[in-house]
Amino acid sequence: MRLTMVGTGYVGLVTGVCFSNAGNDVTCLDIDPAKIDSLKQGVCPIYEPGLTNLIEKNTKAGRLNFTLDKNEAFRDAQMIFICVGTPTGEDGKTDMSYILAAADDVATVIKELGPNQEPKVIVVKSTVPVGTSLAVKDRIKQTVGENIPFYIANNPEFLKEGAAINDFNYPDRVCCGVEDEAAGDLLKEVYEPFVRSGNPIFLMDILSSEMVKYASNNFLATKISFINEMANLCEAFGADITSVRQGMCADRRVGKHFLYPGVGYGGSCFPKDTRACIAMGEERGVPVQLSKAVNSVNSNQRKRFFQKLVDHFEPEGGLAGKTIAFWGVAFKPHTDDIREAPAIDIMKWTAKAGATIRAFDPVAAANVEKDFPGTFQIIDDMYDAIKGADAVVISTDWDEFRAPDYDRLKTMLNAPVVFDGRNLYQRRVMAEHGFTYYCVGRQPVLGAPAEMA
Repeated sequence: MRLTMVGTGYVGLVTGVCFSNAGNDVTCLDIDPAKIDSLKQGVCPIYEPGLTNLIEKNTKAGRLNFTLDKNEAFRDAQMIFICVGTPTGEDGKTDMSYILAAADDVATVIKELGPNQEPKVIVVKSTVPVGTSLAVKDRIKQTVGENIPFYIANNPEFLKEGAAINDFNYPDRVCCGVEDEAAGDLLKEVYEPFVRSGNPIFLMDILSSEMVKYASNNFLATKISFINEMANLCEAFGADITSVRQGMCADRRVGKHFLYPGVGYGGSCFPKDTRACIAMGEERGVPVQLSKAVNSVNSNQRKRFFQKLVDHFEPEGGLAGKTIAFWGVAFKPHTDDIREAPAIDIMKWTAKAGATIRAFDPVAAANVEKDFPGTFQIIDDMYDAIKGADAVVISTDWDEFRAPDYDRLKTMLNAPVVFDGRNLYQRRVMAEHGFTYYCVGRQPVLGAPAEMA
């Protein structure tokens, strides 16, 4: 099938590459000449394991093309996927300018093709407020009139950064919002190769399809905020969230996914989509008290963790003049995405308190330097980052942080102080090595060996 992706951001690029790898002819359109030029040369603009190899493979096979030319991108396409950004403002409302601009571009081209063209399926794949896809349909109709045929559809993405290719190739489900049987048939045809194991393709109304994405992400965010709230109670009463989590997750009704305590969620989806649900509720007068609480708990969780640093250094005159090392800046491992990353907020607050920040991240360092030039010291080795530091903060659970050389860690720090925002280490091990160790939902270790788990 001939497919076009509008936008070569995370969703558009992964979707286009995976569709091309299944044998489709895919054109990826963007307005950024530098990005298109890089992609033509096989240089991937995002970090996603395996993506660069697939770009090279399918570009060489002639199934994957990149262009700035809207006519070229839309003219022969059977399906056009709108995958542009939908950023959220401080008020939680979604910026629709990129979606509407893409709709206008599509309308201009299909109007020129005239009424005798094969109807194209225009698929809104970006995460958009409920009702947006139908608004896109109306906007296109205002330009093309009633005589030029096309279909509108919605197809939310459920890709986890760091595992996006596997998620796309082996989806739990595919959700498609359609008005017309023909559009549904084409979407089923293009997705059939990815659900051969029997997972479902759901065809539903467009409004419900748009809501599925928000409901899913809001629920996952709720699980994270819930376990963090339980962790805070554990700290207050002396319980251990690790044991509590094990007892909870053995219940099949609860499950084990997204129930890891830490410094809270970040990234481009959970914060944005939770706030979008709040904004949609306010727009229609529907109280969304749980969503508000989830957002509030998440914001407070990183503040609560920062307070551990403040409290520890208060007897020494505070954070001013101290050097604090950070292991991990990306909001999660296996990605270079620092959007809404808890580490960024904690680093900012620590720097504002007068400390010098050194940070190491295996892949996100370039993004930190680009977005915060000169603000933090970016170090390209995890042990060099802690040399002479007064403490280390673990804010992303990269694999290389899970089993460090404890003796080296202790020797290189000015003081053996670890703030573990991801609960990577056993309290017993940290006590045996003489660390002062702060974590989440467990009692701190103050450097003395003890009977600990």
